[in-house]
Amino acid sequence: MGRKALVVDDEKLIVKGIRFSLEQDGMDVDCAYDGEEALEYARKTEYDVVLLDIMLPKLDGFEVCQQIREFSNMPIIMLTAKTEDIDKILGLEYGADDYIAKPFNILEVKARIKAIMRRSGKREKEKKKEEIIESGELKLNLEGRRVYIGEREINLTAKEFDLLELLMTNPNKVYGREVLLDLVWGKEYPGDVRTVDVHVRRLREKIEANPSEPTYVHTKWGVGYYFQN
Repeated sequence: MGRKALVVDDEKLIVKGIRFSLEQDGMDVDCAYDGEEALEYARKTEYDVVLLDIMLPKLDGFEVCQQIREFSNMPIIMLTAKTEDIDKILGLEYGADDYIAKPFNILEVKARIKAIMRRSGKREKEKKKEEIIESGELKLNLEGRRVYIGEREINLTAKEFDLLELLMTNPNKVYGREVLLDLVWGKEYPGDVRTVDVHVRRLREKIEANPSEPTYVHTKWGVGYYFQN
């Protein structure tokens, strides 16, 4: 089975260029030109990556990303021509995994996609000793990539899950923010350690009974973060 990508942009020349380049790499590519069409595709197919422009007709990229996150954790790379949108993306309110600023080089786009494929490929190949990790009320299903507090399922973004998985599978090991950025987002990621801090904050808001006094994800001041088993 080949890798599948969804390219969403209302500029047809951009879509055509990205599609041609990805197909040269052996990927199957679907294309959408507005937000509603993008959602239709995403509901029918679990893509290996979605390239999603922010400025779209009908529904903008932020709305599309939020709605996809209601039913899937497929990786989403947002495309933006506005620098002020980058802070919104890094704010994680929309669940995006990465962003690329326009104008971009197609080689940069392919490098980001390959990094995401590499990380997801490693997860598929690695055979975990435990499919379920539990700590108190918190339960992590590694194979299904699902998280529960008691019997209640918690909806995490792909990056929130990756971060929690890394910390839970290495309990009490303190990771510096730069190290977490490299391990979870990849060395090619252009963002800074703010990304880690915001993800940890949002993760705590979802899994901790009291985020200001966490039970699971702790801060070692001046060093980084760790999971207390």
